[in-house]
Formats: sequence, C-alpha cells, structure tokens
Amino acid sequence: MRVEDASRIIKRPYATEKTFSLIEGENKLVFIVDEKASKKAIKQAVETLYDVKVDSVNTANTIYGKKAYVKLSKETPATDLAAKLGLV
Repeated sequence: MRVEDASRIIKRPYATEKTFSLIEGENKLVFIVDEKASKKAIKQAVETLYDVKVDSVNTANTIYGKKAYVKLSKETPATDLAAKLGLV
C-alpha cells in the first residue's frame, strides 16, 4: 500500500483516558479512520504508516466517526508508537 493511500484511511489517533488504559493493558491503539475503510485496509495502512506489525483490528461507528481498535503484536509495544505519535 502506498503512503498516500494509507494516510487517507487513517485520519488521526484518538486519545482519551479509556484509550490510554487500552495502550497499557491490551497493547491497542485507537484511530479515527475513513468511514468506508475495511479492517484489512486499516491493518495495511497502520503497518505502512508506522512500520509496526498488527495482530487484529476491530471497528466501531460513533458520532466522532469510525473508530479502529488496532491490536499490535507483542514485538511492538503500543506505548512506543503512542510516544512516537505524541500521545504520551
């Protein structure tokens, strides 16, 4: 996947108190993504943009837009990526 396509899918990281507990406890990050993006496309976009390995993706439609809960592999701590994104 090209970086331009990936950046159209992943709009921005989503940070709340709950998402911080997901980062620390479950190695997950939450992103606001394009409404039409599939789980497979979200997984490829996160792997392309941030050079990490993704285990799984769950999505939910909210009033803020479509949220993607991205679980990273054990080799890639979510805290490291969160720090890189400026969340922590």
